Amino acid sequence: MSEICKTCGNVIAAPSVASDYDPAAPHITPRIAAELIAHEGIVTEAYRDSVGVWTWSVGLTDACGHGVRRYRDNPQDLDHCMAIYAWALRERYLPAVLDAFGDHEPAEHELGGALSFHWNTGAIRRAEWMRRFRDGDIAGARDAIMNWCRPAVLTKRRRCEQALFFDGTWTNDGHATVYDVAKPSYRPTAGRRVEILSRLEQLSL
Repeated sequence: MSEICKTCGNVIAAPSVASDYDPAAPHITPRIAAELIAHEGIVTEAYRDSVGVWTWSVGLTDACGHGVRRYRDNPQDLDHCMAIYAWALRERYLPAVLDAFGDHEPAEHELGGALSFHWNTGAIRRAEWMRRFRDGDIAGARDAIMNWCRPAVLTKRRRCEQALFFDGTWTNDGHATVYDVAKPSYRPTAGRRVEILSRLEQLSL
C-alpha cells in the first residue's frame, strides 16, 4: 500500500523507483522532474496567473526564454508541454542550482529539493538555507528553508521540499494534475490526474 505524505497529502513514491543518478555527475532524473510537477500542475494552454502574468505548462512565463503567449487559445499536447518544461529546467534552472551547491556533490533527493525551491522562488543563489548547508550547518539549513513561506500557501510546499532535501522523502506518485482554462478570465479551472512519469522517461532530461 502506498504511503501518504502527512504534510501535503500526496502519495509518496515507492522507494524502489529505479534511478541511474550519480552524485558525481548530477542531472535531472524523471523522478526529480515529476516531483516538481506534482507541486505545480500542468496547464496545456496559456493562462493568467494570480497577478495577471501569462503562464503556460508547468508555471512557465516568457521570462524563461520561450514565449508562452503563443499558446493562448492554443492548447498543446502533454508531450510538448513537458518537453519545453524539461528544457527550461535543464537550461535555465539547473546551472544555478549546481553552482549553489559549490563543491558538494548532491544526492538525487538534494538536487530535487533544491530545484523545486529554485523553480518556485528563483532565489537559490541568495538563500540563507543553502549557504548554511554548504557551511555544514545542516540543522540551521533545515530551519532556514522555512523562512521562504510567503505567501502562507507556500508552507506545505516548503515542508515537502524540506523533507525531500534533508530526509529523502519523495512526495509524488508519477502523476500530476492537468488543468483546463476558463474563459474569458483565462484562469485555470477544474483539473484531472494524469500519469506523467512514463512520458518524462522518454525525454532527454
